[in-house]
Amino acid sequence: MKKSIIWLLTIVMACAFVGFIYVQITYMENMIDMRNEQFSESVMRSLNSVSSQLEQDETKYFLEEDIADLGVLYPKLTNSDFSYSIKGNESSQQILNNGELGSAANIAADSEKEHSNQSFQDRYQSVQETLKGQYLYQRGLLNEVILKILNQSSNRPIEERADSATVHEYLHQNLQSNGLDIPFEFALVNRSAGLVYKSIGFDTESTNRHNVYTQVLFPNDPIGRMTYLKVSFPTKKNIIFSSIKFMIPSFVFSFILLVIFIVTITIAFREKRLTEMKNDFINNMTHEFKTPISTISLAAQMLNDDSVRKSPEMSKHLSGVINDETKRLRFQVEKVLQMSMFNRQKATLRIQPLDANNLINNVVNTFKIKVEKYGGAIETHLDAPNSEVNVDEMHFTNVIFNLLDNAVKYRKEDTPLHIKVATRVHNENTLVITISDNGIGIKKEDLKRIFQKFYRVSTGNRHDVKGFGLGLAYVHKMITELKGEISAESEYNKGSNFIIKLPLIN
Repeated sequence: MKKSIIWLLTIVMACAFVGFIYVQITYMENMIDMRNEQFSESVMRSLNSVSSQLEQDETKYFLEEDIADLGVLYPKLTNSDFSYSIKGNESSQQILNNGELGSAANIAADSEKEHSNQSFQDRYQSVQETLKGQYLYQRGLLNEVILKILNQSSNRPIEERADSATVHEYLHQNLQSNGLDIPFEFALVNRSAGLVYKSIGFDTESTNRHNVYTQVLFPNDPIGRMTYLKVSFPTKKNIIFSSIKFMIPSFVFSFILLVIFIVTITIAFREKRLTEMKNDFINNMTHEFKTPISTISLAAQMLNDDSVRKSPEMSKHLSGVINDETKRLRFQVEKVLQMSMFNRQKATLRIQPLDANNLINNVVNTFKIKVEKYGGAIETHLDAPNSEVNVDEMHFTNVIFNLLDNAVKYRKEDTPLHIKVATRVHNENTLVITISDNGIGIKKEDLKRIFQKFYRVSTGNRHDVKGFGLGLAYVHKMITELKGEISAESEYNKGSNFIIKLPLIN
């Protein structure tokens, strides 16, 4: 897959995830706002009911006070006032129905009936006059109560008009009837005198005004005597959160998908880079194998020539060429075979106590000829008094050889090569090996990746630097297997410094 396609998929998926998360966050914010509005609406409806109940209590108080002061007795109407007339009518009707009297009797009955009807009408008018008087009196009484409420109610102490127990009871009843059966705290605040009273948990210094709801009590009072009921809800956030907690799994799943997406893209880029490194490895390996094979083939053809075989010096020279190229080819094959070690969890090592100074000195003496070939020099300072470490002789030798070989490969063309190898003891239990050079150095962005498998630092247009990208990866692998550490310090165009730390044998 091309890198451009991977980038395109990455951008599309990133935009899709951003849009999806944006929709979720917007939906959650809308849910919170809607729940806040519903909560506030229910609270204000409850507070309005509390205010109305307190005003009704105020009216009841003044009405009872006036009735008690005036000693009003409500007259009671009974059916006795109507009993006589009703009975008279019934008796006359019964006589007429029985037919016991003649026409004279009928005339007497009619006369009695007229007298009874007249008496009933008088009594009815008397009752009407009584009810009318009572109505006018009660209306006057109510008008007097209303005037007292308007003129005298605000003079009463607010503690009597709205005592804390009554306010608490009304708040609890109305909040519960509006579906808010939750803890609350309240306070009564007077505009002129400040705080009147408050519940134990009410925070008067709270700056979160969104959590405090205010309602005017007795709104007809003068402005200077206005009283306000303030209510707060300590568990409001929990109530709001409980209404949107169903979205938590959605965010969790979105986060999991985002992590999977990032890991997938990272793996895709890593595999792409690894494929490119492997292609470079195959190209380099082919070139490295092709040169010695071609040289050996040419030398073998020349040996088949009779004239060459008759010259002992030429035969000896060609035999030496074949031998050198064979060693070179074997060395390249061994480096390729080192790659198999990276697929193992543990390398097979033959650990034994050895003197690191002696091993390093032997490698330097062998490598000195190659350095001098390019007009360079190796400087050694093997100053560690105790350099005995547990290592595998072959792999440790290869580690030092690879570091020295890299110093030669990445030398400057216009500056004599200078390599410095030193040993010292750190904290009496660690051997520190330092290999420094004055080569082209390593850029900062490459320094973090030089120990990765198949990774090779770019050398521009220089074609004489060949390799498989396994040298430093092999070095890091071996030092780690030997329970040591390796690090690199470098400044571009000034040189590099490799530091190896190995535990000493006490």
